[in-house]
Amino acid sequence: MLKFGLFGGKARGGGGGAARTSLYLIASTGFASLTYQTLNPEHFPYIHTLNFPFNFLNGVVRSSRALFTITSCVVDYEYSLHGLSVDSNEYGLTLSEIHLRSAKRILKLCHANKGFYVKAGQFVAAMRQVPKEYSSTLSSLQDQAVPCNFKAIKEVIIRSLGKDLSEIFISFDEQPVAAASIAQVHRALLKDGQDVAVKVQYPGLEYQMKFDLATMDFLSKSVAWFFPEYRFNWMVSEFAKTIASELDFIQEAKNSERTAKNFINNSVIKIPRVVWDFTSSQVLTMQFCEGQKVDDLEYLRQMGISPLKVAKALVEVFAEMIFIYGFLHGDPHPGNILVSPEGPGGFSLVLLDHGIYKQLDEGFRQAYCQLWKAMILMDSKKIQQLGENFGVGKYSRYFPVIFTGRTINSKSALGRAMSPEEKKYLKQEVKSLRMEDVSSFMESLPPDFLTVLRTDGLLRSLISKLEAPQRVRLLAYAKCALRGLYPQESSESDSLVIVVLSRFKTGIRYIQLRLLLEIMDLVFYMDSMRRSLTTRLGQVASSAGNVIRNLFTLSQHFLNLYPVVRQLRICFPESVDYEFTMQLVFGAKEGSEM
Repeated sequence: MLKFGLFGGKARGGGGGAARTSLYLIASTGFASLTYQTLNPEHFPYIHTLNFPFNFLNGVVRSSRALFTITSCVVDYEYSLHGLSVDSNEYGLTLSEIHLRSAKRILKLCHANKGFYVKAGQFVAAMRQVPKEYSSTLSSLQDQAVPCNFKAIKEVIIRSLGKDLSEIFISFDEQPVAAASIAQVHRALLKDGQDVAVKVQYPGLEYQMKFDLATMDFLSKSVAWFFPEYRFNWMVSEFAKTIASELDFIQEAKNSERTAKNFINNSVIKIPRVVWDFTSSQVLTMQFCEGQKVDDLEYLRQMGISPLKVAKALVEVFAEMIFIYGFLHGDPHPGNILVSPEGPGGFSLVLLDHGIYKQLDEGFRQAYCQLWKAMILMDSKKIQQLGENFGVGKYSRYFPVIFTGRTINSKSALGRAMSPEEKKYLKQEVKSLRMEDVSSFMESLPPDFLTVLRTDGLLRSLISKLEAPQRVRLLAYAKCALRGLYPQESSESDSLVIVVLSRFKTGIRYIQLRLLLEIMDLVFYMDSMRRSLTTRLGQVASSAGNVIRNLFTLSQHFLNLYPVVRQLRICFPESVDYEFTMQLVFGAKEGSEM
């Protein structure tokens, strides 16, 4: 699978000392800009309501730490790769080592700064376009968050809802059931007896967000200024949009209700019901739902739930979000998806955390459906045409590799691995890509495409953890792309006959492609059955072999006993029932053949 690296440009001929000196100037000159952006009353009108000296000092410390970390990473790349040939093995090995060192530095930074830095680390980890050293190292941030002191949480609830906890709840568990980078969740019992989950935002986040986003923006622009091929503004911009929407819990509640409406006829999906009377921009009260993380294989097997069925249900839900409704949950990591043993099929998926959503542009949704149709049929001309529409031009040839694991001229079936020839050709082609190509590709993509890429990366990870083949995802995407595409197609002509004919042709094409996908699905099912049957037959054969070996061993023991029994008869002819003993041990009388 093709991955575009964030780092790994052409080795420079200039000295590393000059680069190091220049980059350290970033850390020493950035605070004037940061201070202006974070303290300007136009940008932050309620600054005097906060503990200003402490928050400002905390922001400066966090920014200093970030500036030093990123400066160190860039200096490491420039200094360590200096003089190495891009085509050499040493360059590749050195680059991988720098990736790992830098990823560990950034992980340490996220742990130290917490909050939005943890969120930013999670955001980067979910991008499949970053080197694997980054994604694997930063993925540990998904499960790590330190809960906030309950006293501060209680103050947020009282200030937001205007009532003391005793006026709203019969009981309120002070220990959170979950803690994330911007909020934590407590279980409570309302006065009317409802069992609820109360999500509470950490205090002072809006001010912290201003400072942190200003730092990230400054860093990305500074790095791009010194090294034009390293441009990450697209990532910072997308992250800023994402995180800003997540801080409004009222919008999150509306997102959850809209999603529940979209899937009202899907019994597999469960969306916690919002309790609006006790919900504000910083406090979200909702129905408490039991369940375990979707990637908890031990729990699934213990409850007799098939991980493959869970994977199929999960990817089908998100495929419908992307291709049919155009309203996409943008953060499907394991902590946001629970599996409950209750449901018509033996389980249900509980979808949590609806803060990060993306309303896909209708034009983009249609074009994305067309792209998947073209990738199913391996229509290279259509793929390139759509690439022009998406603004990526020549890079559209990599769409099939990114999404389906096939090259644009591949002859292999959907979901099948590339041939050795294809792999060899792709490896040679990717070698020609430089950081400038990666930056140009990512900058050219529409924001909706970046959201889909990120969500797709998280889904692939979950499917792998559930030990399901990626073909499950490909088939679900393909089917939903066709569903999302053809029902909307119609002629704009005023002629009723032309409209009817157009819809008839559309229906025929839809049936043809659905038949193709159903055949592929059947082949996949039969292949799965074959594998399962082969495994079971192997187990039966193994068990039969064990039985035969045990019988043979037992018979040998009996044969060894035969002389002993004969000796007993000679020594104690009156006290041993020889015939009975022989029949008991061998099932035969003396003189019969053994």
